Amino acid sequence: MTGGPLSGCRVLELAGLGPGPFAAMTLADLGAEVVRIDRPGGSGLFPGFEHLDILNRGKKSVLLDLKQDDAVRAVLDMVAQADVLIEGYRPGVAERLGLGPEDCLARNPRLVYGRMTGWGQDGPMAQLAGHDIGYVALTGALHAIGSADGPPQIPLNLVGDFGGGATYLVIGVLAALREADRAGRGQVVDAAIVDGTAHLLAGTHMLLATGMWQDERGVNLLDGGAPFYAVYETSDGRHMAVGALEPKFYAELLAVLGLDEDPAAQHDRTRWPQLRERIAGAFAGRTRSEWAQAFSASDACVAPVMSLREAADHPHLKARGTLVEQDGVLQPAPAPRFSTTPTALGSPPPVPGRHTAEVLKAWEVEGAEDLLGSGAAVQA
Repeated sequence: MTGGPLSGCRVLELAGLGPGPFAAMTLADLGAEVVRIDRPGGSGLFPGFEHLDILNRGKKSVLLDLKQDDAVRAVLDMVAQADVLIEGYRPGVAERLGLGPEDCLARNPRLVYGRMTGWGQDGPMAQLAGHDIGYVALTGALHAIGSADGPPQIPLNLVGDFGGGATYLVIGVLAALREADRAGRGQVVDAAIVDGTAHLLAGTHMLLATGMWQDERGVNLLDGGAPFYAVYETSDGRHMAVGALEPKFYAELLAVLGLDEDPAAQHDRTRWPQLRERIAGAFAGRTRSEWAQAFSASDACVAPVMSLREAADHPHLKARGTLVEQDGVLQPAPAPRFSTTPTALGSPPPVPGRHTAEVLKAWEVEGAEDLLGSGAAVQA
């Protein structure tokens, strides 16, 4: 793609799963040229559906057999011209391939080498396998999510993989690029999901330190414990989300619901159980659509809970183009937005090896024809 604030930035991604690809997709959304180094056999969860892998949109794919020395040499030739490299292997794997930070920075001292792991590059658990649910469990985030009388609730893989992981890798890469521009030297970015998830909990730790947060779930202001910050079922089995924290918003909530509660008693916890029952009873009397209409022009901070497909048809999201469709695939548009370097949706996800010959030539990799002839590189 062209345009975007990262136009001209070259990124190599050593193919992996989850947060690494999401981070590289984000850089592509921002205008970077992203080349994904795929390996024989693929690394996707759904073979045959690579064209639906939104995390690879906007990228080019080169298929290299990294078990062959010539293929590793080709990657190092590309590293010499890259600004960023992203890898998501277990600690030590890239080094064993001959593509660790020392190897790559020797070829390109300005390179930003981004490493994405769950546990981090060091520590007693660094070599263990893991998934999002374990990372958010260890940080306390999972413990804090759910109702008071139930088990912790899994927040998809948004908090760990994509929030605490990929997002922090992107932040680290962008900061390191700034340093490379300023001082002419690259560096390694160690992005660990446990670190990022813990960082996301900064506000919660602040509340915990002040005594305004109990280290239990479902009893606090922002975890569903407060009846004016919760989810309620409507008469048709759908739900409305209520976030009326501030006094003026809470007063408006009561007005729209038609409840004769005293707004000044909002934080009287002794009345919360009764208040929750009254609010629940009110919402149960009408459908989600009816309540959505009732609150549509209100500052009560109440919104209908939409499904993924329903969200695409919400008037506000449609007006902003927040969700778009490309080749029949519903997906989020690039974010955030820029006033002078606008972004655009990149090309559809490629099958592995779709751009091998093209990229090897454009990146001036030595002996490209021999690589293709030997099988070290494969053109799909």
